Amino acid sequence: MTEKRRVVGYIRVSTEEQAKEGVSLAAQESRIEAYCEARNWNLVRTYRDEGASGKDLNREGIQALLHDLKANGIDAVVILKLDRLTRSVRDLGSLIEDLFSGVALAAVEENLDSGTASGRMMINILGTVAQWEREMISERTSTAMQYLKTQGAWMGRIPYGFKIEDGKLVEDEDQMARIKAMKLAHRRGRSIRAIAASHAVSPGLVHRLVRTDMRQLRSMLRP
Repeated sequence: MTEKRRVVGYIRVSTEEQAKEGVSLAAQESRIEAYCEARNWNLVRTYRDEGASGKDLNREGIQALLHDLKANGIDAVVILKLDRLTRSVRDLGSLIEDLFSGVALAAVEENLDSGTASGRMMINILGTVAQWEREMISERTSTAMQYLKTQGAWMGRIPYGFKIEDGKLVEDEDQMARIKAMKLAHRRGRSIRAIAASHAVSPGLVHRLVRTDMRQLRSMLRP
């Protein structure tokens, strides 16, 4: 009787993808388990990275997987899709040719297995397409943000004392009034912590606000 192929799984979600149907950790794990069962493979363990980008390999789960693969006996790494493992063509090639060190890679949705020549070719092609797609999205996002800036839209974090209306940074009358009240309380000797507690904000924010001139705060409204 042929011995079962011993494999490990790997699943990942980034922060933006956690709510997407079919990409959740649980969904990925379920699909991998079903795939291994259908092929009579022995799924030894599944590694996971939650809230981690696929742009590089600096992830706790993938590093643990690579460390454990140094032990003998694992035949393949099973993933749902190539982009769960990495979005970098360079890292994909490094994983297949070097870091996996003879351990095959199987992708469920693409139905690919790097244990075959055709599988390795298709994995490299799809990896290139995935990186191209990521770079195109990045370029489009950058172009859109540059356009919004030329239209006067506020692109940064909204500072305390302000709000966004029609894409523009404007004063928040209530918060501006609170800043004035914080300054007055501080001049009268009230502690930073007490002021922060009364306005439900952090002591660090109060410390910065009471030491910043109102004209300096309003200077952010200038184009």
